[in-house]
Amino acid sequence: MPERPVAISVKQPWAALIVARLKTIEVRTWSTRRRGRVLIHAAKLDDDRPEAWSLITTPELMEATHLRGGFVGVADLDGCRTYETPEAFTADIPRHRNAPDWFRPPRLYGFVFRDARPVAYHPYPGQTMFFGVDDYDAGERPAAAAGED
Repeated sequence: MPERPVAISVKQPWAALIVARLKTIEVRTWSTRRRGRVLIHAAKLDDDRPEAWSLITTPELMEATHLRGGFVGVADLDGCRTYETPEAFTADIPRHRNAPDWFRPPRLYGFVFRDARPVAYHPYPGQTMFFGVDDYDAGERPAAAAGED
């Protein structure tokens, strides 16, 4: 029997940036030992910080940020970094894309994603932390190319 797919819910525009491979680390206050394929779920709520939205620089990315409340991509979770100092956090800004003042002691964690890619949007309720997914084929379901139905 195939393993049950797992997902993580991420606010927009961060979900779109992960799927576009412009953000390769997702920052959280908790660590994980999980590795392997993870569905990227776009939360229903946005991150309203202007610095997040300033990273949306193309019409295609803006369109991707309109997808909420469902799966938008898949990526391989390759590791979990620990940020124990503001300097360590700041050094990884090109990968996690958060402002330096986002660091909160005693530490933050960075989930390292690789090989992210879009999937056909599929509405699904999100949850906090990682969550198991029922009734979804987590196989390769690529997003439709522009102009396709």
